[in-house]
Amino acid sequence: MASENLYGKLETDVEIKASANKFHDIFKHRPHHISNVSTDKIQGCDIHEGEWGTVGSVIYWNYFHDGKPRVAKEIVEAIDDEKNLITFRVIEGDLMEHFKTFKLTIQANPKTEGEGCVVHWTLEFEKHHGEIIDPHTLLQFVADVSKDLESHLAEA
Repeated sequence: MASENLYGKLETDVEIKASANKFHDIFKHRPHHISNVSTDKIQGCDIHEGEWGTVGSVIYWNYFHDGKPRVAKEIVEAIDDEKNLITFRVIEGDLMEHFKTFKLTIQANPKTEGEGCVVHWTLEFEKHHGEIIDPHTLLQFVADVSKDLESHLAEA
C-alpha cells in the first residue's frame, strides 16, 4: 500500500495597494483591529498570553469560514520585521480536528515598482489522515482578508 502524503503546503500571493510595513504592523501589533475591517470573516481576536507583537504570545481568533463560525488559538512562532514576516502556529481550535499541525506564515514584500506590496501567504500542515482535503478554501479566505485590509490600510 502506498503511503499517503499527509504533509502539505499551499501558497498564494495577494497584491495590495498598502505598504508592506502597514500590512505587517496590523498582524503584528493590531490583529484585534482586523475584525473591524473584515467583519464578515473575522469576528474577533484576543490575546490570551503575552503581549501583541511578541514571539510566544497566544492569540485567539473567532472567524467565519466555509459557512460556519470557527475558532483558532495560535502561538506567534516567529517575527522578522526586516522581512515583514510573521509565523503563527495553530495550537487549538477547529483546524485541529483535521490537522495534526497547522502553520500560517505571512510575508509582505514591497513591490519593486509602484506603490503597495505583495502579501505572500504560506499554509503548512500535516493531516490526521489521507481523506482530508487540502485547505484551499482557507487559502482563499486569507487572501480575501488581505484584500479587505487593503482598502482600510490604503485609506489610513
